Amino acid sequence: MKQFPASQLIINADGSAFHLHLKPEFLADKIILVGDQDRVNIVASFFDEGSIECDVQSREFHTITGKYHGKRISCISTGIGTDNCDIVMNEIDSLANIDYNTRTEKEQKRQLEIVRIGTCGGMQEDIPLGTFLVSQKSIGFDGVLAFYHDRDKLSDLGFEKALVDFIGYPKKAAVPYIVAANPELVDRIAKDDMMRGCTIAANGFYGPQGRNLRVDIAVPDINEKISAFRYEGQRITNYEMEGSCIAGLALHMGHKAMTVCCVIAQRKVEAANTDYKPRVKELIKTVLERI
Repeated sequence: MKQFPASQLIINADGSAFHLHLKPEFLADKIILVGDQDRVNIVASFFDEGSIECDVQSREFHTITGKYHGKRISCISTGIGTDNCDIVMNEIDSLANIDYNTRTEKEQKRQLEIVRIGTCGGMQEDIPLGTFLVSQKSIGFDGVLAFYHDRDKLSDLGFEKALVDFIGYPKKAAVPYIVAANPELVDRIAKDDMMRGCTIAANGFYGPQGRNLRVDIAVPDINEKISAFRYEGQRITNYEMEGSCIAGLALHMGHKAMTVCCVIAQRKVEAANTDYKPRVKELIKTVLERI
């Protein structure tokens, strides 16, 4: 079994993971990831009375573990971006599958169920504000997965090439990768009342999502091209910023993962809803019931 030196796996003096400050015994097998640290409190407000085991915060990483109708669940905030999700995914996997006392990989592995609940921008005119949209596939503009082995085995290479060629993707940018969410988890959460689609996880909010402010962007019509793109009957439905890293690393690590977002902006018709929190609370309750 692998042994992990202190430079590879940093453990705090109290026996907690370096960034999350979470101890192994407080990580549930069912995990909800949210970007906003304040949203962790909203998720926890649905937990059974008196069931909260821990409430830990370090930087943007906030964790509350408790129970919802008897189901043990950890809610963890990631902050914004796939770089943060790289931290969270590696540390929760280490908490589950590395013995922190001996620094060795556990022989018996835990498979985690990870659902990211977020917000997103719709890329097609027929996707209205307030839609709950499940990412069956995540398209990573971030490049994180390229730093791990077998990146090409996880990506839909045909989809990847077709997308790069169609939109005239910047040659010096990280090549997009396309990874699938866990199909069983998708079916369980989405059922027959949520839209399913292919989601871009952008590595920024402005230029990488086609927003043009004072600095011109490399592909001015990138969003028009993204909306028009089709591959084997699939289209790109929305933008968010975290799902690709979560899906890709979950596949590597043997966990189940998926992303579901509430559409709060419509990029095709330039509309946005800033009063989206009640609708997100509906999504949180639905996910808690189905996870």
